[in-house]
Parts: sequence; structure tokens; C-alpha cells
Amino acid sequence: MRCLGLDLGTKTLGLALSDKLNTIASPYKTLRWDGQDYNLLFKDLDNIIKENNITDLVLGLPKNMNNSLGFAADRSLAFKKALEERYHMEVFLVDERLTTVMATNYLLEADMSRKKRKKVVDGIAASIILDTYLKMKGK
Repeated sequence: MRCLGLDLGTKTLGLALSDKLNTIASPYKTLRWDGQDYNLLFKDLDNIIKENNITDLVLGLPKNMNNSLGFAADRSLAFKKALEERYHMEVFLVDERLTTVMATNYLLEADMSRKKRKKVVDGIAASIILDTYLKMKGK
């Protein structure tokens, strides 16, 4: 039983996996998509969920700094609904404000090149989202 963290963007979906004890979140991979057709993501997600025995899906909810919901949040809420319909499991939402900024800062501190950062930043952001969920769940 593991958790899968998701960071939905306009062109990518960052993924993070928990360990089997659901205490540590680690970046897993980044999927590319056209921003329109969830089926492009579902092909890979079907395999990932099955192979890793995923029981919890955790999706970042990008709120505005004033706590309001904008276009990006609407996109995530629509994706949440599609995930729940496809996988018949609850999708937990986690406030993801500034996770990409945090992820980028971690990678800058590690002195990673811009080209390499671009490839992994979404997975790192997903791991921050998943880590937040695991800490909330563990209380």
C-alpha cells in the first residue's frame, strides 16, 4: 500500500511515490501531455498505480496567494474528478502554493544546471505535495 503524489501542470504531470511504510516521499517521474486529453496520462498512470499497489492519490491544488481558486485550481479539480471516476478511489487535495518555487530552490542549492532542473522539478514538487500529505496523515 503506497501513495502517489501528483503535480499537474499545463504540459507535465510530476509524480512522486511514498515508500511502503508511507513515511517518505520520493520523486518518481514526469509525464508529458498536451494539456487537454487525460487519456494520455491514464495510459501511464494505469500501470504505475497497478505496479506499485497505490491506495492513495494525492493531487496538488494550486491556490492563489490570497487563498482563492483560479484557472489552475479549476484544472486540478477537473483532473481530480477524472481520477476518481477512473480509479474509484478518493483523491486527496493538498495546497501546493510555492511547491515549484521550493523545488527549484532545492535544485539551485544542489547546483544543478538549468537543463537538468527542468527535467526533475515537477517530480520534486510532487514529492513536496506528497510529503505534506504524509505528514498530515501521520498526525
